[in-house]
Amino acid sequence: MLCRELMRTPVVSCHLDDAASQTAALMRTRKLGFVPVCDDGGRVVGTVTDRDLAIRVLAECSLASTARLNANTPLRWVMTPGPITCGPDDDLELAEDLMRRYHKSRIICVDEERRPVGVISLSDIAQGEQADRVGELLRAITEREVRG
Repeated sequence: MLCRELMRTPVVSCHLDDAASQTAALMRTRKLGFVPVCDDGGRVVGTVTDRDLAIRVLAECSLASTARLNANTPLRWVMTPGPITCGPDDDLELAEDLMRRYHKSRIICVDEERRPVGVISLSDIAQGEQADRVGELLRAITEREVRG
């Protein structure tokens, strides 16, 4: 199976300079927990999750009045850089291998210019794969949480 057969489209993404609060509102409205972050050329340069916003921004704001991050902080300071990507014409096994290797529950499908064209999540794979394969992938992805 090719990634394009399973990936979700269209991709909702944000820009490096979007405010954390703006992104949180978008995620709430669209019911998303994960958003690719793009540069001026529309290329994926990072990702931000609802957990990133809670841990890196909200928790920081509650610590002290001297917090470095706040609701207006641009995503460039909140995002996780170096997103894990694959191509829409890649075999799904490659996407699964990357998710396993990097312990990620989502992967972004990008075109030749690194612009997002789809997203595949562990739940998407669970709906399209055999239970034993999904179980093995889930164990591999969550291994970091068990160890750490």
